[in-house]
Amino acid sequence: MELTLLGTGTPAGLPRPDCPCAVCATARGSSARAATALLVDSALLLDLTPGAALAAARAGHSLVGVRQVLLTHPHDGPAVDVPAGLPAAGRVPDGRELTLISGHRVRAMPMDHPGTGYEVTSPEGERLLYLPPGAAPAGLAEGLAAYDMVVGDVIGRPDAVARLRASGAIGATTDVIAVHIDHDVPGGPELDRRLAAAGARAVPDGTTLIVGEYEAVPDVPRRTLVTGGARSGKSLEAEQRLQTFPDVVYVATGGARDGDAEWAARVSAHRERRPGSWRTVETCDLLPLLTADGPPLLIDCLSLWLTEAMDKAGAWDDGHWAAGGETELRARVTELVAAVRATSRTVVAVTNEVGSGVVPASASGRRFRDELGRLNAAFADECEQVLLVVAGQALVLRG
Repeated sequence: MELTLLGTGTPAGLPRPDCPCAVCATARGSSARAATALLVDSALLLDLTPGAALAAARAGHSLVGVRQVLLTHPHDGPAVDVPAGLPAAGRVPDGRELTLISGHRVRAMPMDHPGTGYEVTSPEGERLLYLPPGAAPAGLAEGLAAYDMVVGDVIGRPDAVARLRASGAIGATTDVIAVHIDHDVPGGPELDRRLAAAGARAVPDGTTLIVGEYEAVPDVPRRTLVTGGARSGKSLEAEQRLQTFPDVVYVATGGARDGDAEWAARVSAHRERRPGSWRTVETCDLLPLLTADGPPLLIDCLSLWLTEAMDKAGAWDDGHWAAGGETELRARVTELVAAVRATSRTVVAVTNEVGSGVVPASASGRRFRDELGRLNAAFADECEQVLLVVAGQALVLRG
């Protein structure tokens, strides 16, 4: 089954008309995106958008052979000049199935947002799922067969990908294509990086894909370390990397602090922005989690883990440090790093980048700075991808 993406942007397109933001200002050439529309085997058009005939011609196709035009959502944008001879556009009631003269079968799927999703099966059996902007499938059962390709709003609705993964509809060989792309995320390498972390990708307008080409599916890094300074956005970056995965275990190493209202507010803010399907575990005992099988782990953060490890080793006191605290702490770090090396789970860990500013006034403060630097370096050595977050911008150091 051949799929041509005539457009990959939101209904308003990218750049948005009269929008002064930086992303719209730089959305030129291959980064510019018309409203999303899909041409399937030159026989089925999903969403009729302005300039569809010209977009098809630029991609080397024609709309002359289109036998069915289906809409996924209300089209309130610019008026569409319907090409002569094109069938009237319509929407199929949820659950209904059409069989086209070309042999394609199209089934309408209910969404949790105004609109209709379409499952398209080719005469040869390849299966494509197309989701409208801002929508996720409603009422998915577990144990579904994996689609060959899923096309949807990965950036705007990462939970839709998580739901499809949980049900089995997205499997290891499913090619996930991001469309309905807006100005929420910078284009170019940053968009590619963000999507790759979700096991997805974006393509320019006019790209033709073959549904079922496994080699095109990006590999998701299994172990990632995210480092950065205070309020740099490192925790948010780590959370975004796992938003498309169900049943994530969020490992909070900070624990509770009785009577500290400011700390409680920080913890509450973190919980509010996490998906409801994630489970939170408050512990610094990371070894059992890393050695057991299970869903992805998000560890936030290593600096608080080190604080607790130094407490147990008595490493803050110069006398205890010299009398065995150093040896005990290094052994704990070695155990942790070995567990990261051997783990079979997907792991995203957050840490603090220290030592770039003021030198701590106390010996214990300098000791913590040095040991965290050593821990970060050792942990990073075991990760496929390492990111440094500065002013909310993620810089790829490895991967």
